[in-house]
Amino acid sequence: MSYAKVTLSPKELELVNNADWILTKNHIIGKVYDLFGALANQYRQEFLTHKKFEKEIAFEIAPKISKGEQYEQLPYVMLDFPRYFTESDIFAIRTFFWWGNHCSIHLVLKGKYLAELGPSIDRYFEMYGKYGTETLDWFIGVGSDPWQHYFEKDNYMPMQDWNGYSVTKLPFLKLAKKIPLQKWDDIENFMKNQFSKILTILSDY
Repeated sequence: MSYAKVTLSPKELELVNNADWILTKNHIIGKVYDLFGALANQYRQEFLTHKKFEKEIAFEIAPKISKGEQYEQLPYVMLDFPRYFTESDIFAIRTFFWWGNHCSIHLVLKGKYLAELGPSIDRYFEMYGKYGTETLDWFIGVGSDPWQHYFEKDNYMPMQDWNGYSVTKLPFLKLAKKIPLQKWDDIENFMKNQFSKILTILSDY
């Protein structure tokens, strides 16, 4: 039996002979882990300032940081807190680093959590309007899979373009914001502020 010869392009051959780039990539992923570890601690402190959630079981589960290599064929790191997942009910806030794309934060609600917290989200967008400065840059999920985090039109749309009346009518809710990786020095404050904003939206309206 004969096999086709596997060849490498000049660029591939250059990379396979250069260990430095993969070591650099691993070093960057390590820094993302460190960043997400710091964020996890800040998130845990932040939720304690919101009395609505002081007895919420979803916040009793410790934050989890995980990584992979193949989200749309690219490396990623994610932090989940809170992270309550059952077949019928979800309450999760996921912070997501995606190599070559962005960092993003995603609120996911389903079942009893959407029924309980969704009306506050509705009131928030009604109060400030979908086109206001306060609500600028929010995206709402329109895809069928709550665990897809890319911002193409089949998965997320700008909130101001959404024509739905109430988020409580959705099978599940996803709200998200993103920040480009070029703004690396701003990512920690961005995520901390957006996490705080999400908890405020869920509890104060």
